[in-house]
Amino acid sequence: MKDSIGSLGLSQVKNEVNSPKENESFASMLKGAVGEVNQHQIDGYDAMEGIATGKVENLQEAVQKIEEAELSLKLGLEVQNKAIAAYKEISRMQA
Repeated sequence: MKDSIGSLGLSQVKNEVNSPKENESFASMLKGAVGEVNQHQIDGYDAMEGIATGKVENLQEAVQKIEEAELSLKLGLEVQNKAIAAYKEISRMQA
């Protein structure tokens, strides 16, 4: 089974965090992350549909896609919550 956060392994995530791509804005990074979460959701829904219709050849792979979709959504929501909390904290500091 592969380690994954989004479509990256844990060692790749550490390298990505330590060395962000040059000329990549926060907005483009955020857009890419949301796109990855969206793609995981689409893959998860397709896997669920395949299971429901009996068209799945590899049940374990379908369940793994569903789990990846769930985990990526949970991670995305946690990042969103932390970003909102940080923004509110900064707003209180300026007042």
